[in-house]
Parts: sequence; structure tokens; C-alpha cells
Amino acid sequence: MFDWNDLKYVLAVARHGSTIAAGKALGLSQSTVLRRLGALEKKIGRDIVSRHSTGYRLTDFGEELRLYAERIDAIVKELEQHVNDTARDRAGVVRLTCPEPMVYRLTAFIDRFHLRHPKLRVEFVTSDRYLDLLKGEADVAFRSGDTDDELVGRKVAGSIWAVYASRGYVERHGKPEQIGDLSRHRLVSFDDTLSKHRVMTWLNAVAPDATITARNNSVLGLVYAVKSGVGIGALPTAIADAEPDLIRVLGPIPELARSWRLLTHPDLRRTPRISAFFDFAIEEQETLKSILSG
Repeated sequence: MFDWNDLKYVLAVARHGSTIAAGKALGLSQSTVLRRLGALEKKIGRDIVSRHSTGYRLTDFGEELRLYAERIDAIVKELEQHVNDTARDRAGVVRLTCPEPMVYRLTAFIDRFHLRHPKLRVEFVTSDRYLDLLKGEADVAFRSGDTDDELVGRKVAGSIWAVYASRGYVERHGKPEQIGDLSRHRLVSFDDTLSKHRVMTWLNAVAPDATITARNNSVLGLVYAVKSGVGIGALPTAIADAEPDLIRVLGPIPELARSWRLLTHPDLRRTPRISAFFDFAIEEQETLKSILSG
């Protein structure tokens, strides 16, 4: 009756609010989006979009069509993920995501996993943002803090944070003796993209008037900023305690403590490659505690 690919244009207009925005999201021109929608309208015999003063919007029928298109889109993505997962099962690939600073600490652990399972191969997938395991952006994750309730996994270690300063900073400015002293020091924190991170919440509560001298969008960025001496900041003990130029000046901070969890998509948990990785992590849990908790 019609080309199913044309439904993605309906979804793009619905999700992005206009044909111009839909075109940008799809990497196409507005005219291409309108042409494909027009072809779909002609085949179906109903108007899908209508023009308004602010641009094109879905008609009532277009909204009805969108509901079916959403279901088709979800099924196609599920099929694509299944095909990709099957291919990775055959290739023995486990895509692991974790905070970038933890990669080098996990290398020896992964090497031992490869010795145990020579037909499997772990690939690190890192990003400044949390990768979405439910969308198949990675297979497993070592993650602390808030997690998606739809993921499955288990606790493997504690995530412990304390406040650190560089030796140079302490020589120039001294160090805080208690939490209340933080307001009198220069601090390093996350930027607004991580405004809901527990570090931001804690600092806003204990040192709302402090001077922030550097902001970053990653833990690794915080480590570099504190090492540079521009300010002091809260850092994971597993990473900061290994830095010879950093001094722990306060903590651990109970409000910042969380659990490290090994997580995966529920549909992947019983696949041979993911099951092998989980079993190995459970067997090596004491080692993981020293790696992730410090």
C-alpha cells in the first residue's frame, strides 16, 4: 500500500514539532520531508500534516497514524537490536561501558577475563553521558548512582567520594578542617549539564556561597582541574587516592556514597557471553571492590 519508511517522517514531525526540525533531525531538507509526506498522503488518501502560522503540524489523522508508527518503530528497533545481539553472540563481543577514568583500572580485570574466556572479547565503550543499555548502546555497564529500574544486575562495590586538593593548592591556601570551611575555599564542580548530580546537590547545600573556579562535564575533568591547583573538589576515592599530587582533605562524604552495580538489559542477562561476564565479575568481586572503591 505504501512505503513503510515514510512513517519515519511522520514520527520526526511529531517528535520535533515541525518539518524544518524533522528535516534537521533526519539530515534532510524540509522540502524532502514535505515531498515524502505528500507521497504518503497521496497513497493513503488522507491529510497527514497541515500548515499553520508557525509551520506544519500533524492533523488529527496524522496523530492517529503516529501511534501506529511508534509501535512499528519500536518493533523495528527491537528487531535490529536482536539481530545485532545475535551477531555479537557469534563474535563473542561484550561491549562494556563505564566512567572513562575507570578504564585503566579495569584493564587487568578484563585481561584475566580474556584468559578465562579466550573466545570472548570485551570492548570498552565510553562517553561523557550515560549510554542507554535499553537502546542497545552497550551490553553491560559498571555504574554508580541512579540507575534505570528496567535494567538488571547486582551490586559489586561501594562508590566512595571524598574532598581533595593538590599539594600546591594546600601550600598556597591551606586546607579545610571541616565541611563548613568549604565556603572559604575555591571549589571545582560540574557544569549545568550535570546539575542533578549528587556532588552539585551536596555542594549547593554545604557551600552555597563558595567561589567556583572551574566547571567540567566529567569526573575526569574534575580530577584534572583539582590536580591543576585551581580549586578543591569532591572526587571518587578509587581514582583520587591513586594520584600522588592529590591530598584527601575531607571525607569520605556519606552524602556522596553510592553503590557500584554491574548492569545489563534483561533480555541479555542469560545470553552466554553476558552470563560469562557476570559470573566472572561475581567470582572476582573482592578484586572489583579494590578497583572501584579504592
